[in-house]
Amino acid sequence: MTTSTRLLAGLMFGTALTIAGAAQAQVKEVEMVHWWTSGGEAAALNVLKDDLQKKGYSWKDNPIAGGGGAPAMTVLRARLTSGNIPTAVQMLGFDIQEWAEFGVLANLNAVAEKEGWDKVVPQALQRFSKYNGQWVAAPVNVHSTNWVWLNKAQLDKLGGKAPANWDELVALLEKAKGAGIIPIAHGGQLWQDATLFDSVILTTGGGDFYKKAMIDLDPAALSSPTMKTVFERMAVLRSYVDNNFSGRDWNLASAMVIKGEALMQIMGDWAKGEFVNAGKKPDQDFVCIRFPGTQGQVTFNSDQFALFKVGASREEAQAVLASATMNPAFQSAFNVVKGSAPARTDVSDAAFDACGKKAIADLKEANEKGTLYGSMAHGHANKASVKAAMYDVITSHFNRQITTDQAVAQFQKAVAAAK
Repeated sequence: MTTSTRLLAGLMFGTALTIAGAAQAQVKEVEMVHWWTSGGEAAALNVLKDDLQKKGYSWKDNPIAGGGGAPAMTVLRARLTSGNIPTAVQMLGFDIQEWAEFGVLANLNAVAEKEGWDKVVPQALQRFSKYNGQWVAAPVNVHSTNWVWLNKAQLDKLGGKAPANWDELVALLEKAKGAGIIPIAHGGQLWQDATLFDSVILTTGGGDFYKKAMIDLDPAALSSPTMKTVFERMAVLRSYVDNNFSGRDWNLASAMVIKGEALMQIMGDWAKGEFVNAGKKPDQDFVCIRFPGTQGQVTFNSDQFALFKVGASREEAQAVLASATMNPAFQSAFNVVKGSAPARTDVSDAAFDACGKKAIADLKEANEKGTLYGSMAHGHANKASVKAAMYDVITSHFNRQITTDQAVAQFQKAVAAAK
């Protein structure tokens, strides 16, 4: 945890203690700070809002736009220093661990033990939901990043066969380019570039290499010939992106595929929420596949609701929110709309479409085989400083500001400096 975060956490802790000594009347309101602002995301969150309102709790929505959550975290820090602590905050991976390290997150063990969370949440998720054996966050879903979303009509025009490996992917992209179709819809933002990188490194080096490089930060792996091939392949993908990609939001890239302006988007499964929200159906309007060469392996991130210590008057609302979040019926209803898989392994796939059933099956397979890996791009492989260092090199290379050889040389040095 950075010095500034520690100082802020200290201020928060003092504020929480002050609130704990205040009036004890139960607050029947839930305020949620989040960054789910696209159409599909907002529709998914309404499932939770409606559920809590049925339980007698009013809903105070506090959406802060910005994929990846960085703007939301900036606003959150300002609020916490002023003592204006929300009921719950959407968080990812190591952000949860950093706040938990200072002891300012609420203890959810009572709810977790009563409802048996330990038995149904994959261990890879519990790595972030728990701190020192204590539940501090309720996982909402399991997103995976190594997906490709294709416009079916455009794919059919190009032969109808989805690519199964890297060479077939490049051949299909070349066909699309020759046919005057934008091959890849992409947004030039740091986290989107890194999302491509997740898939490319996994298909190029396999799961063991991904773990060594992205999670273990092995210097030899970070500067290896395999890593050079990864950057070379990133340059290949860059050649199939349109010239107007810079700064484009991810959901606008999804819209390009939905409208048939582009063949595919390489993006996490939150993209499916955009297709569903637009009335599109898998296998009829769009096709979902694992990034070619990565079937059987999953890079994931998990949206979780972190709950801060807010005092006795608001603890009941937090417990109700945590329980509602982990309810199997909610997990099904929410993730059907969101495009992700449930955070519980015991949720039926009956209500899910073809892509949702595949997501659940793939997650189960990866969980059982030990091939469920935290996404570097989405804060589940390493702490924020390392992620930011990787972002800088990946995007500089993707924007052709540095060569492949320079990228490989800088990558390992940047990570070493950020550890």
